[in-house]
Amino acid sequence: MAVGLGHYLTVAAILFVTGVFGIFMNRKNIITILMSVELILLSVNLNLVAFSHFLNDLAGQVFALFILTVAAAEAAIGLAILVVFFRNRGSIAVDDVNTMKG
Repeated sequence: MAVGLGHYLTVAAILFVTGVFGIFMNRKNIITILMSVELILLSVNLNLVAFSHFLNDLAGQVFALFILTVAAAEAAIGLAILVVFFRNRGSIAVDDVNTMKG
């Protein structure tokens, strides 16, 4: 049994749906929301790499590397904002973000 494009698309769809459910089901925890966004980006990368491989084109793999770079920067900046927010407020609840309006 060979692994085809459909298998990769199925795994990517499962990752994408898991990420979307993670965002909508748990809106109280910012860390869970960030992890769900990372799952969505991972599913997009898997699609890009799978189509790139099956079409014999490297453009999708190069674009996936750029997305990984942006995702790493997003995670680092998001966690830095969370650390500063926790130092100032004492919690990282999503409901407390409204107090940051200036």
